[in-house]
Order: sequence, then C-alpha cells, then structure tokens
Amino acid sequence: KDAGAAVFLAASTDGSDGPTDATGAFASPAILEHGRDLGLEPARFLAENDAYHYFEQLGQLLKTGPTNTNVCDIKVLLVP
Repeated sequence: KDAGAAVFLAASTDGSDGPTDATGAFASPAILEHGRDLGLEPARFLAENDAYHYFEQLGQLLKTGPTNTNVCDIKVLLVP
C-alpha cells in the first residue's frame, strides 16, 4: 500500500473547534509537502498550537457551520 496517498481528517460533529469557525482539517503527505513548498513548517505551527492558520493557508480547513449536534470528535484515516 502507498502510505503517501493516505488522507487524514480530524473534525468535531458540532461544526466548530473551540473559538474558531472550522470544525477540522484535512492532512496528507501531499498537503504537508505543498505547505513546505510555500515555506510553511508544520513543527512551528504545532509548537504554537496554531494548526488553524497552517491549514487555513493551505485551504484545508473543514467549515460546516453549526450542526446543532455534539456527538463526538471524528478522526478518519484513509489509506488506499
């Protein structure tokens, strides 16, 4: 299997994550590589607890708006 084609989603079912307008974000090796091509270092954003602005610059935030549910947080890893 090609782990380089894997995609990861972390999201919350209520439609927001803390004080932000995003419910989660998509990540994959290709997305991280694109970030590095733009001069974005994931480690710096992680150290600053600022994944929002990292994924915002990459266009990978998931924004659903309020869902009026709060079932759980969702983590999905797809490995083709």
